[in-house]
Amino acid sequence: MRFEILTIFPGFFAGIFENGILRRALAEELVTVGVHDLRAFTHDRHRTVDDRPFGGGEGMVLKPEPLAEALEALGIAPKADRAATIQRTVERPDSEGGGGFNPRIEPTQPAGILQAAEDFNRSQALYQGTTSPAAEKLNGSQALYQGTTSPAAEKLNGSQALDQGTTSPAAEKLNGSQALYQGTTSVVPESPQNERGALAPEGSLSENPPPLPRTRVILLSAQGRPFTQSLARELAGLERVVLICGRYEGVDERINELYCDLELSIGDYVLSGGELAAAVVMDATMRLVPGVLGNEASGEFESFGVADAEIATAEDGVPRSQHGSGGLLDYPHYTRPAEFGGLHVPEILLNGDHAQIRRWRREQQLRKTLANRPDLLEGAALSKEDCKLLDAIRSESH
Repeated sequence: MRFEILTIFPGFFAGIFENGILRRALAEELVTVGVHDLRAFTHDRHRTVDDRPFGGGEGMVLKPEPLAEALEALGIAPKADRAATIQRTVERPDSEGGGGFNPRIEPTQPAGILQAAEDFNRSQALYQGTTSPAAEKLNGSQALYQGTTSPAAEKLNGSQALDQGTTSPAAEKLNGSQALYQGTTSVVPESPQNERGALAPEGSLSENPPPLPRTRVILLSAQGRPFTQSLARELAGLERVVLICGRYEGVDERINELYCDLELSIGDYVLSGGELAAAVVMDATMRLVPGVLGNEASGEFESFGVADAEIATAEDGVPRSQHGSGGLLDYPHYTRPAEFGGLHVPEILLNGDHAQIRRWRREQQLRKTLANRPDLLEGAALSKEDCKLLDAIRSESH
């Protein structure tokens, strides 16, 4: 899986991927991330990315042109063109045009750029063979290589991993992008390639058309639909997610209408920008990618998790001591010591009776949800036993 982040503050993400599960996911190449500086797709001396809103009002609005050019450079066509390409792909049998396509996004290693990346500290590995003004103006971005102890990767403090071997104008503008390829010292081209095994530009009808439904373009905005655990599970099944970080008063709405498949909000509050929201979406999604968590069941038995019927995790014949949350909040957890601050661990958790523990934990899930998030009960997967427990809990307050 790959994330692409479009932002005016690429340095914001420098520390996000250096710790915990995200670092491991990147180091093991289960997930890759590209961070792209929107200012690299501007054409004026001030690298302007915003302007005043039509109709008046406070604040500034992110201009559509840099965003559109950045998306084009990533091979993202407008939604209408993508839909048309999907339709043509469906109508044409796989036997035509080279025998189908490879559904993976496979990074390729351009010859010669690895040595350039290793030789430069706080420099730019610029697009080869171009005098693009955008390339000449880039001097502040970083290619962050997390989760590796390679000397070459450690020296890439200020370098940029840029597109090699293509003459497309959009690719030439990718000189401000950051490639976060973990666990490797190769510098991978940001711009999609028309090769088997690599990602062709979206909206094109090449011999090996890309898996367009496996890519989503998401605008992070306070006006978006709420981001939930179920949506994180959906995103974890995609090949590529493009996250557009809004700033100021927001993004020109035409970008949303033309390119974005989804508008997401992480809560009913306003942030100064979409970068924090992007970090939240990536963290919640990456941990659900197969292989990222040390124990796959950890992603099932937790708050907002799936119902028992959807959990296939086996426990080698040992009775489970917990329920799938089925959309509820998780139960309280305890560890050693058994007594702390005058409070004791509930005795039922120490008796070894899995059935009793399971029932107690389910009751606690219901109690927590009723107290803190009663709205979740409406859509939760509740059994008859759950409903009886809820009635008993509610009666205690009367």
